[in-house]
Amino acid sequence: MMDSVQTYTYRQPSELTPGGLGLETSGGTALRDPGAHPRFFTGFLQRPAVAAAGLLAVAEVARTRYFQPADTTFRDPVVTSDGERLRFESFSVCGGVHLRLDVLGSGFDGDVIDRGTTNVDVNEPLRRMLSGLLDGQPLHLAVGPDDVTVTTKTDSVVERKVPLPARWVRGFGEIYVLTSEFDARAEIPAAEASRLLRSLPSQRRAAGAFWFAPAGRSLRLVSRPVPGAVCLPGPQRLSAILPLLRFATGLRVYGPGVTSTSQPVASAWELALPGMRLTATLSPDATRGFSGEGAVLDALSGDTVAEDADLVSVLLAFEPRIDLAELAAGSGLTPARVRAALVRLGAAGRVGHDLAEAASFHRELPFDGGLVEQMNPRHGAARALVAAGAVSLEQNRPGEVIGLVSAGDHTHRVRLAGDRRTCTCVWFAKHQGSRGPCKHVLAVEQSAREEV
Repeated sequence: MMDSVQTYTYRQPSELTPGGLGLETSGGTALRDPGAHPRFFTGFLQRPAVAAAGLLAVAEVARTRYFQPADTTFRDPVVTSDGERLRFESFSVCGGVHLRLDVLGSGFDGDVIDRGTTNVDVNEPLRRMLSGLLDGQPLHLAVGPDDVTVTTKTDSVVERKVPLPARWVRGFGEIYVLTSEFDARAEIPAAEASRLLRSLPSQRRAAGAFWFAPAGRSLRLVSRPVPGAVCLPGPQRLSAILPLLRFATGLRVYGPGVTSTSQPVASAWELALPGMRLTATLSPDATRGFSGEGAVLDALSGDTVAEDADLVSVLLAFEPRIDLAELAAGSGLTPARVRAALVRLGAAGRVGHDLAEAASFHRELPFDGGLVEQMNPRHGAARALVAAGAVSLEQNRPGEVIGLVSAGDHTHRVRLAGDRRTCTCVWFAKHQGSRGPCKHVLAVEQSAREEV
């Protein structure tokens, strides 16, 4: 699996000065002009101590490896300006935790100058300064420098290059699909949320996944999954949000539907803050990063999804909330095809999902969308099997497809019946479809579509 990176360049370090907080950027809508470093926003944050703690939490996740902790390389958070809010996002080094701080319109007083997405430099001196910031001290936020004067390496300017791993891009796509299937499972008052989260087992004691069932205005620990329950896989992975509990006005917990036989699943834990929201999304297991979940594979395998994604992408304009009906009307595509196109765009990091608003939003990373298939090797392997004539269909009728896939010395039998998909390969035996379809299932599905 390749792990290419996208490099960002900063004209100078971010800094906290008497005049305010300056977050150095690289990119934005000015990506069309590679030499430009735009400002997205300038103004005052209404609750500076809360914002500072939120930024520190996002930066902390970006430098933490929760599974087998070790020294790591620091990654800088991604920020999106959409005209109504600023979104700061990061993934943990192990790829299994995604943290996003949304600074809402009520959380700042200033001007949105540009719409776009970039990486921001949150360096160690800035971290130390933010740690000592008090709520009574005015904090002016300027995302980007005051000018876009071109500088060179010969000038007295610090230049810093920061890589954005391809696994972050894959992770953005996976959580977009996964969280789109989440529902709110519990809404908990601030005091009870603080008691609940502070009572979670420490890293030394935590093992496997914990299940919680709604109980009035709280959650109670249960021994096994029950309908309506939420999974907490690796409670130590919520440690970054604990310092913000003193500011929280409530906690909302999201997750997919489960049954008594469900395996551990992903979940999201959203702190409501004054003028802001902080959302931690956890992968189904502390040993698993989001980038390998395979949730995007079904949408990538459609015959027209690449062309549909190109068409839909030109209609996106950093909307705070993407309107599916408007996209369908504007593109002439069915809502189902628009949804599949958004998943493909999400797989390139260009679309995210806001649980609080139950809506998608647009972000734009300077990443080559043509690499999406390379970043999802099962999809490419399935196409290769079909092209090599390794797939034969025994049955292809409405409601059921049975196919044989030759792979080396083995022949795997695939059965597709409604939502149930099975394969005789080792991958399916190990994961039972919990990490997306195997390459054999994808190959049979493609062959079945081509035969129709």
